[in-house]
Amino acid sequence: MLNHLPRRARQLVAYAFSGGVAAGAHYSLLIGLVELGGVDPVLASLAGFVLGGVVSYVLNRWLTFVATRTHGEASWRFGLIAFVGFLVTGMLMHLFVKVAGLPYLPMQVVTTLIVMVFTFAGHKFFSFAEREEA
Repeated sequence: MLNHLPRRARQLVAYAFSGGVAAGAHYSLLIGLVELGGVDPVLASLAGFVLGGVVSYVLNRWLTFVATRTHGEASWRFGLIAFVGFLVTGMLMHLFVKVAGLPYLPMQVVTTLIVMVFTFAGHKFFSFAEREEA
C-alpha cells in the first residue's frame, strides 16, 4: 500500500502507525489505572510505558525497520533504549505532575513527544540497525 513512497517516508509512516497503536495501549492503561484504579499518575504512566514498549517492539520489528538482527540481539538493544525512555518518562512525569502540580494527561502527551524523538533515533540506529557486512 505504501510501496510508492520512498523508503524513509514509508519508515516514518510505519513508525507513526506503530507509535500510535503503542501510545493507545499506553494511554488506555494509564487512564484506566488513574481514573478507575486510583493509581498514582507517575506509576500508572510507567506501567503504560511498559505495555506500550512491548507493542512498539512487535510492530516496529515487523513494520518499520529492516530488522536484520535476531530477536535475541535486537531485544536487548531495544530493552536498553526502552529502559532509558522509561527513566526519562518517570523523571519528566515526576517533575511535571508531582513537583510542578500540572495535570497528568497533558503532561503525558509532552513527555511522549520528548521520549519519542529519542527512542526513534535509538531504535533506528541501535536496536534495529542493519548489521554491517564483515
